[in-house]
Amino acid sequence: MNKHILALAALLLGFSFCHAKILNVRSFGAVGDGKSIDSEAIDRAIAEASRHRGDTVFLPEGRYPCYSIHLKSNVTLKLDKNATILAAAPRDDKGYDLPEHNPDSLYQDFGHSHWHNSLMWGENLENIAICGEGLIDGTGVLTRGTGRSRTSKTIVANKALALKNCRNVRISGTRFLNCGHFAILLTGVDSLIIEDVIADTNRDGIDIDCCEDVIVRRCKVNTLNDDAIVLKCSYALGIPKPTRNVIIEDCDVSGYDVGTFMDGTKQTTVTVVPDRDGPTGRIKLGTESSTAFRDIIVRNCRFNHCRGLAIETVDGAALENVEFSDITMNDICNSPIYIRLGDRMRSPKGTPPSTVNGVRINNITVKDADARYACLIYGMEGNPIRNVSISNLSVEYRGGLTMQDYEEQRGRNTFFSSRNESTYPEPSAHGIQPAWGFSIQHVDGILLKNIRMTLMNPDERPEIYKKDVSNMSFSE
Repeated sequence: MNKHILALAALLLGFSFCHAKILNVRSFGAVGDGKSIDSEAIDRAIAEASRHRGDTVFLPEGRYPCYSIHLKSNVTLKLDKNATILAAAPRDDKGYDLPEHNPDSLYQDFGHSHWHNSLMWGENLENIAICGEGLIDGTGVLTRGTGRSRTSKTIVANKALALKNCRNVRISGTRFLNCGHFAILLTGVDSLIIEDVIADTNRDGIDIDCCEDVIVRRCKVNTLNDDAIVLKCSYALGIPKPTRNVIIEDCDVSGYDVGTFMDGTKQTTVTVVPDRDGPTGRIKLGTESSTAFRDIIVRNCRFNHCRGLAIETVDGAALENVEFSDITMNDICNSPIYIRLGDRMRSPKGTPPSTVNGVRINNITVKDADARYACLIYGMEGNPIRNVSISNLSVEYRGGLTMQDYEEQRGRNTFFSSRNESTYPEPSAHGIQPAWGFSIQHVDGILLKNIRMTLMNPDERPEIYKKDVSNMSFSE
């Protein structure tokens, strides 16, 4: 896989910097005064650049309010460091493109089923790049809305950038702020590089869905209310397309208050987010998981003030050959490691059950972690998680709980004692665990090597709980 990824990098870098001409959007009527709607002028520049196959559309310093911008093949969109594309507030019947029809929308969340209701979007394109240190700003406009406003006829958007069924794509250096449901949604995008991107947004940061041959590197993503960098394999394309051959490396994810990462203050005043748990901001595989995750590497990444690593397949996806290494975490509000095999099955009839076979986790250091849910590895009775290796793991838990805390919770709510494989997968859904270090259930084949777990405060629960676990081994 690494040789293939290196070839991909060379290909995309060659494309991105071989441009015949630079087209300034001011020459096509863009004003950049923060008031005039400039999307039509930018569209004209993009259309002209696409006809010339390889031109760059350049946005000089200025503030460019826009509705939907329509990307095209063989175009680089470059933003000056002092250029901002602003999501413009809809006016009467003027606004963003409506979400297109998708006959397979029942299998995943609304946001994953539509791309046109975005600030920038493209479909069936190739050889495109978005670069430069400028800002894409959706503050006060981009939402989790579904089309027309409930209170008026205005047309709303819920994503900053959405691409569907594209190839040879590079997103480099650009900043994203307050971008609604997704800062970047990429579905069926192959041969993809995302590098040096900064996103500080109100819901998901970078979503990579049904994509192959992908590099994400040197990105900084802050998402208080949702996931920062997330791989998915939904059924949004109407075909079973996997997410595979992916490297995520040298990235930072966090859950600071929205906007305070980009302004440098990194505030932590918000402690409860929409799902009633703590700050999110993590790297995750899932939850949309209809097809397959294969050959995934996450390495040399840092988690701060957020949830831990989540590896989830609940809709029928086979999760195979995934590796996580050299990761540091600090101030973690739920399980440092969460591996979940479930049976939600939001997939077409006949989709086989989810499977997990081959997860390797190595060189992980965690400080100041919530001990309620432990490191949680949870398969299903009759369908266990298989072949997990965790080595060189050091976790410092907050501790401070008692067995009575665990028992009282179970007495109050029978949900925590049910199988609940069909529910949304999240560590808090399992409730306080009967152990503070590891809770392992329905697993066949697990190696724990050189594991060090400590407590900041005493905790009455045992270090490890296991149920229906076979072929388990410990090694120094």
